[in-house]
Amino acid sequence: IQTDPQLSDRIYLLPINMRYVEKVIKKERPDGILLSFGGQTALNIGVELAEKKILEKYNVRVLGTPVEAIIATEDRDLFVKAMEKSGVVCPKSFAVDNYQDALKAAEELGFPLMIRVAYTLGGRGSGIVENLKEFEIFAKRALAQSIIHQILVEESVWGWKEIEFEVVRDASNNCIINCSMENVDPMGIHTGESIVVAPTQTLTNEEYHMMRCASIRVVQNLGIIGECNIQYALNPISKEFQAIEINARLSRSSALASKATGYPLAYFATKLALGY
Repeated sequence: IQTDPQLSDRIYLLPINMRYVEKVIKKERPDGILLSFGGQTALNIGVELAEKKILEKYNVRVLGTPVEAIIATEDRDLFVKAMEKSGVVCPKSFAVDNYQDALKAAEELGFPLMIRVAYTLGGRGSGIVENLKEFEIFAKRALAQSIIHQILVEESVWGWKEIEFEVVRDASNNCIINCSMENVDPMGIHTGESIVVAPTQTLTNEEYHMMRCASIRVVQNLGIIGECNIQYALNPISKEFQAIEINARLSRSSALASKATGYPLAYFATKLALGY
């Protein structure tokens, strides 16, 4: 329990937003801050604190995964570019910040489409649309829910296998794959609402190692320090795979991987963030 006084030096029961976090930083004057252990909220606040120069103002160092890498995983346009740099294919997509551009993207890609929202938790606002009427509803709602008013309009990979890898990297560029996981439900069902099995059950040795090698390249190129979760869509017929998203933080999948393998990801991610 994170609010247990036996585990913490001090506890602040305050709203987690930039205003209150700055007040705590001003009072406590920490040397460093960890962003990977508070879910999506911590990532969003950490990025905001960095962009508003608040961390620089109080000389607070971000431990573990740098802010630039977090932004590259959360900003959908930067994410696609990072994957391309690592030689990993993503679904064809367009990052847009208004409905008119979203509509142009939909016309070029054709239906069905996947709409993804930048900087959100649990797939909030995201979904598959099959016609223009659904698209208008989803796109406008998704734009309103993104904290940077950005969505990704991408081609649908509905029905493909959904595969996840938990990757650990240290500051010396050493990487391990802690665990591979397979969603029982295909793409189109959010992983948080799907049954997930660890380790993967239906991958061939070739498929596993293709995605394993890709995961290591991506994590090394991004500069992740600690732990992250990478999700892929795998075509069960052609064996083509595409990167869907990266969570540069401890997630529900990380908790499952820790239980399934007996490898305490949170503990080791903290150690690596501290320089071990």
